[in-house]
Amino acid sequence: MTVRQPLPPDLFEELCPSSLVPFRFGDKWSALVVRCLEGGPRRFSELRVPLHRVTPKVLTQTLRGLERSGLVSRTAHADPASGVEYALTPLGRSLLEPMRVVYGWVAEHWEELLDAQERYDAPQLRSPA
Repeated sequence: MTVRQPLPPDLFEELCPSSLVPFRFGDKWSALVVRCLEGGPRRFSELRVPLHRVTPKVLTQTLRGLERSGLVSRTAHADPASGVEYALTPLGRSLLEPMRVVYGWVAEHWEELLDAQERYDAPQLRSPA
């Protein structure tokens, strides 16, 4: 098995730019899973470190959805110690560049996005629907 650097636990902090992307790639967590797999295959337990806010059930559903869409492959190794690994397929890798562009846009408009969310969430400024 290839030795890789562990994923940092703070990869997706609560105020991560990815949380400000005004649209989703598939669902709430798919883009984050794709980002985690950018450096190579990962085991479920490795993905749980930076994605600690995702329940195991939702992470499993997200991985299955990405696998169903052809973006992620699942490999069950014969050796139980190696377990199961998830990796980006070539189709999944093709998402990386568009995601970089979107995250660059978010970084450029970070303050505007935060200000807009604060204005929207301020109860005294919101009129009843």
